[in-house]
Formats: sequence, C-alpha cells, structure tokens
Amino acid sequence: MADYDISKRNMATMRKFPCISLLLFSCFYMQVYNGTVAATDTLFQCQIMTASGLLTSSGNAFELGFFSTGSTNLYLVIRMRNVATKDIVWIANRDLPFTGSSMILTINDDGYLVIVSGRTSYRVSDDPSSSQNVSATLLDSGNLVLRDGSMDILWQSFDYPSNTFLPGMKLGCNNKTGKVWSLTSWLDEEDPNNGDFEVRMVSNEVFLMRGTEILWSSGPWNGHGFDLMPEMRLNYIFNYSLYSDENETYFSYSLYHPEPITRFSLDVDGRMREFAWLENNQQWNLLWSQPKQFCSILNSCGSFSRCFEDTQSCKCLRGFYPSENQQGHNGGCIRSIPLTCGNGDNKDRFLGIDDVTYPLSAMQQINASNPFPYLGPQISISDENSYKEACLNNCNCSAYAYNTTGHCAIWYGDLLNLQQLSSNYPTGHRIFVKLAASEFNNGKAANWLEWIPAIPVVLLVLLTASFFIFRWRKSLKNKGEMEDTRQDILLFDLEMSITSGSNDFSGSENSRKRRKEPAFPLFSFASISIATENFSLENKLGEGGFGPVYKGKLLNGQEIAVKRLSKRSGQGLEELKNETMLIAKLQHRNLVRLLGCCLEQGEKILIYEFMPNKSLDSFLFGTNNDGLLDWGTRVRIIEGIAQGLLYLHQYSRLRIIHRDLKASNILLDSEMNPKISDFGLARMFGDDKLQANTKRIVGTYGYMSPEYAMEGLFSIKSDVFSFGVLLLEIVSGKKNTGFYHSSSLNLIGHAWQFWKGDKVLELVDHRLEDLVSYPMLYRYIQVALLCVQEMAADRPTMSEVVSMLTNELTVLNSPKQPAFSNSNQPSSRPATLSANHITASIMEPR
Repeated sequence: MADYDISKRNMATMRKFPCISLLLFSCFYMQVYNGTVAATDTLFQCQIMTASGLLTSSGNAFELGFFSTGSTNLYLVIRMRNVATKDIVWIANRDLPFTGSSMILTINDDGYLVIVSGRTSYRVSDDPSSSQNVSATLLDSGNLVLRDGSMDILWQSFDYPSNTFLPGMKLGCNNKTGKVWSLTSWLDEEDPNNGDFEVRMVSNEVFLMRGTEILWSSGPWNGHGFDLMPEMRLNYIFNYSLYSDENETYFSYSLYHPEPITRFSLDVDGRMREFAWLENNQQWNLLWSQPKQFCSILNSCGSFSRCFEDTQSCKCLRGFYPSENQQGHNGGCIRSIPLTCGNGDNKDRFLGIDDVTYPLSAMQQINASNPFPYLGPQISISDENSYKEACLNNCNCSAYAYNTTGHCAIWYGDLLNLQQLSSNYPTGHRIFVKLAASEFNNGKAANWLEWIPAIPVVLLVLLTASFFIFRWRKSLKNKGEMEDTRQDILLFDLEMSITSGSNDFSGSENSRKRRKEPAFPLFSFASISIATENFSLENKLGEGGFGPVYKGKLLNGQEIAVKRLSKRSGQGLEELKNETMLIAKLQHRNLVRLLGCCLEQGEKILIYEFMPNKSLDSFLFGTNNDGLLDWGTRVRIIEGIAQGLLYLHQYSRLRIIHRDLKASNILLDSEMNPKISDFGLARMFGDDKLQANTKRIVGTYGYMSPEYAMEGLFSIKSDVFSFGVLLLEIVSGKKNTGFYHSSSLNLIGHAWQFWKGDKVLELVDHRLEDLVSYPMLYRYIQVALLCVQEMAADRPTMSEVVSMLTNELTVLNSPKQPAFSNSNQPSSRPATLSANHITASIMEPR
C-alpha cells in the first residue's frame, strides 16, 4: 500500500512535486486546508493538510488527521468523531511513524496521496490510473476514497484494513489478482505496527492466525452465519453476507438500521470483539468476542500439555516437562524419558486420561481446507487390544482412543490442543497416551539394601513434617474459630437485612437482639449434606449459572430443592442476597417459596420447596412428553404466570422487575401449577419509579426486550415482552431462538408471518391435535404479539394482559410489527445484545 524514500533518493521524488516545491507560488491563490479554515470532507489535488488539519466526513461520523496512539509518534489515522473515546479505525503509516509537527498530506501531480515530512515522503495510495483532477474524500462509512475527475474510485482505505472491520469492508480475497483483505492486530496498545495476529478468510471460513499457525476457526458459512458462531444467529443488528464468484470471495456486513454505532476489532491479545456504542452511558458495550475462552485458541498450551479453562492455565501431561524455550503458554512440553519402541520389559505403555477433548496431531497437516483434524485415521475394529498393539508397534504413534461403537482413533507425533474438561462434562473423552515403561511401576521389588542410606533422611523428613503438621492444625483451629465468628456476624446481618427490609448487609448483633420479628430460617451445612446425601450425583436435578441444584429430604420428611453456589460461578453473594431478600418478602401461589438458606463453611446455599414436575421447558422442548401438556393445562400455566407477574408489578410492597423470565425459570408443582423462580437478577422499584438504566445487561437471548438489550433500559414492559415470547412458546411448543421460515429470524417472526397471512392457527403445537380451543388460541397469539411490540409504550401492562386473557369481552388492538421479527426487513430500533455480560441461566428443575 505504501512506499517511502529517505535522504538523497527522495530528491528525485521531490522534484516531481511542483505543488509542494512551488507551494508559495502555484498554490498561493488556491484554498489551502491547514486546519484554520472550515472543516471539509475532501482534499483536492495541489492542496495540503498540515499536522493540525482535519478532514471530517459530511455527517461528522469520522475524521482524518495526524494523531498520536499513546506515544510521541504521530500517524495519519481515521478515527470515530461521534463517540467520546475517538477510537482509531484505520492507520495509513502504521509501519513508519513521524515525530514533530512538520508533516503535510497532499495529492501530488502524479495523483498519489502522500505524506511529506522534511525530506521524507510516504506514499499512502497505490498507482493511480489517472493523475488529473484527483481528490480524496472521507465518507461517513469511514472509507477514504481517491477519485478522478469522473468520480471513479482510484483507491480506497477499505481495501487496506488495519485492525478494525467496519460495515461495508471486505474480508476475503480477489481470486484474479490474489489481493487479500485481512485484519492485523497492533504490536501493542501504543504501537500500531503489525502485531502477531491476523484474521483472514479462506474459502467460506474465517481463521484467526499467528503467522502460519491457525488458532481459531469460525466454521464454514451456512447461509445465515458461521457454524461455530451461534451468536450470529441471535443477532438483530447486523446483516451478514458472504459473496463469491470467479472474481472475488469475501465476507461483509451492514447494519439493518443506521442508528447503532458499532465497531469490530482484532485486539493485541488475539481476541476479536464486536462493540456497540451506548450513548446514554457514553461507553462501548461488548456484543460478542471470539475466541470466547482461552482454551478455544488452537494450540494455546503447546504440545503434550492440557489446557484448564477454569484457571486459564496449562499443565504438562504426566511424563512430560515444560520446554526450556517455552514462551508464555505456547512453548509446550517435552518427554522426560524417550520412547523405546522395545519389547519385553522395555515395552512402552499407555496412560489413560479421562474427560478430555480429542487433541490434534502435529504430524497431520493443518491447512485451510482441514483446519480441525480432531481425529486421526479411524479404523473400525472390535478388539481394542489389537489396536493397542498396533499403536505400540508404531514408534510414531503417540496416543489412541477407543469408543463403544467399535471405532479407534490414532494420533502421531506431538499432541496439540488437549483440553481438560470437568468430570460431568457430557462430551468428555478418554484417550491413552504412550509413555516409556520406566514411567510406571513395573511391579518388581527394589533391592532393600539400596534404601539403607536413605533411612536417616526419611526419619528426619517425617519428624519435620510432624512438627509442621502439629503447628498447622493448631493454627487451623484458631482460624476456624475466627471463621465461625465471622460467619455468625454474616448470618446476623443476613437476618437483619431480610426482616428489616434493608437493601444491604448492615446491622449489628445488638440491633438484631432488639428485634421481635421471627428470624429467617437458617439451615446448618450438616443438615443440608444429610438431606442431599452429601450432594450426590443421584440427587442432582440440574445446573445453571448460579450452580448445581439438588433434591433433598429433611428429617421431617419434607422434600426440598437445594441451590448451591458453584465456586466458579459468575454470580455470588450479591445475587444470593438479592434472591433471598426478594423471595422472603413475596407471598403468592405462583411464585416459588424460599424455605431458608445456609452460609456455613464458606457455602452459599438456598433451600426451596421441591417442584416434582420440574420446569416448563422440559415439557415444551425436552423429552418429558409422557405427561403431555394438554390445552387446559397450558391455559392454566399461562394464566398463572400472568398472575404471578401482575403481583410482582402491581401488588407486592415494592414493584419488582424479574428480568429473566423464561421457560426454564417456570417450575411446575405436583398439580402442574406454575411458579416463577430464579430472582437473582430481579430489581426492586419504588411505587413512583417506572424504569431504570443499567450498564450491566443481564438476561437470556431471545427473551430480552429491544430497549433493554440496546440501551440497558428496563421496566415492567421488559417483563411484558418476555411474557409475550413465553406465551408464543407455550402455544407453539417451539423455542424462540430458531429459524422457522426462510424470512423469519425467530419464533416471533414466524408468528408474525402467520398473523399477516391469516394463518395463525397453523402455529399451534401439532401434539395438541384437536384438543385446542381455536378462538382462545387466536386470542392468545394476538395478546402475545401485543406484548412483543417493539416500542415499550405500545405494549400492555400485565393488568391489561390478565384482562385480555380472562375476559373475552375485552377489545384487543391490532398488533404492530414486533421487534426482531424479520431478518431482511428489521424494525426501526434494532437491539444490542451483549454476549459478554449476558447471564444466561439454564437452570433445570429444583
């Protein structure tokens, strides 16, 4: 893109610049743009822009000028003008910074866009096809275009991306010229020179590269998005597209509506991130990032090493040690003892490793057409021992795996990208890694005489260890007493918070003693352990964002559901306090009842009434179809949920916004009555407060209202939107997040298409057959569409919803086009969903 000459070699080039060398004469009577005249979006041939000047796009969206990136160096950059952070989206001279303030930008007589500083010139643009009447214009898209007199584009900055991918840019290649459009990270936070990471597209797949090494793949394009990026399907802002013909193959995107300000960047850490600007909060909101996790980056730990996602750390396999030239995580590990490929006692053996992903093999070629060779050659064989022997007899064989279907897989050379999963992870595998025989105990007794010199050393070690164990147990006892005291204070504060109506854990033991209100039930950890059979897997009901949920039985015979905060949970004391305070104060037949909590031994546990019929989603979308939800039961569930929300919004002491209403948070008792659960994300309002704003957008994809997802605004109308989605799911038996028609983005759009085509009865769950009441079904779908209208002011309140559902004489308005209803014709206000700040609780029955 750019060439530069320095010193004497540049004199010949300078002689070609009469517009510069004769500037005081030939350009004296022409407009000179130097930052002192009115801002413009265009630089004409023979004009100059000094270091203090600017080009500003016509809509004030972008500006071009000389700016610093954090050091004293100056670069010609395009940056966002309409956001407070002034983010840089393109850099012309990222490989040659300038110092001082003597630089100028101009278009020379040959039609090149150049930066001149003293005797150094830097050519920004390529060879122009025209050298007459050339001008450079900064567009509102952020694209700097060089045009000739006929307005044909000679060159554009969009063809030379840096680390930012804006709407309208291309990611791909020109099949004829071989030109590649790719993103390259900065070297560090202040140096924009080419860094270690590159994002490029090959065929129909996007790859994150480090040199020639593939670190991550998007998966192939499926017509709607990339296979390994499900967030693209749950998008309401961007119109993604992939174009391919004999000339070009590229990926691009545009905005459904011009209002959102967005940017996509490849950062110095190798992460790709998509942001949307929140004007109210004056900050960027992260929509999604890839790779999502450290271990998702291919070869993040190097060879013969396991990646632990929970700690974002690497650990060598048994029989291996870190390489001496290890740099960061990627250096890998090498064998402690080489393989012998011998026979008899020297024969190599296998070490079994459980709950891991299948690794890559270094001896298999990793290229664009086959970036994920997770398995080696697979052989159908019924005898695992025969295949084990085959691997032993091949010196290049590093590991093998065998599954119950009779298929084996083999890996050669170094093992890469091995991830260690938790023991209950459903997709974990068992592989066998080959080690030298001396890594194992061969069962032969060692000569006891060899141990005689070591006996005094062993005794000394045992005595020293005994002394330190005694001191440690004594300190542990003192620490335990202190922990008990701290825990008692925390329990007192929790009781005080619940019974006094306080919104924080403040209070004192004396104030608690002065209270006459009954204390909130507090369970001991020992009693909960007994009730759940020490939290056995047989008693586990499910797991969500908070942690696992277990079934238990108290000594009095009462069945309970125990919600235990996971140590690795993103939620904590704040969510526990929130849920405890709210549910303890709420009394309604359609809200789950909280029986108590436990805060002993560092645990955070909530105890609920047990719901024998699990959650609503297990009936609608799961395998629990034995007790099919007939139409009458669904009507009772719908009305119960509506009554529960009405109580939260209107009849409880404080107005409460649930913020995470969904099918998995509706529990069903023994008589199939619904109970709203999971109040960890709920918010309390005063009687005179109608809405609030938050910087932390939490909830679940598919149920979030557009004003909340986009701007962080939530109100009772946010819950109404979620109820409308839930109502459509109950009627149809389908999830909202799915494609049901060629032009429908989700179930909302699917229902809207039926409504416009007067085919709304076709939405009914096919399992109901003739059991449904069609007039009531039609009414319920109309109510649901009224609830999911884009503008919050157009949606009914829950009081009006209850009236619509229960009173056939209530007149219903005609619904407007709902939010997120069409992938090709979006509504006027697209939503911004945060993949980073979402708390997508998928908890199953309690």
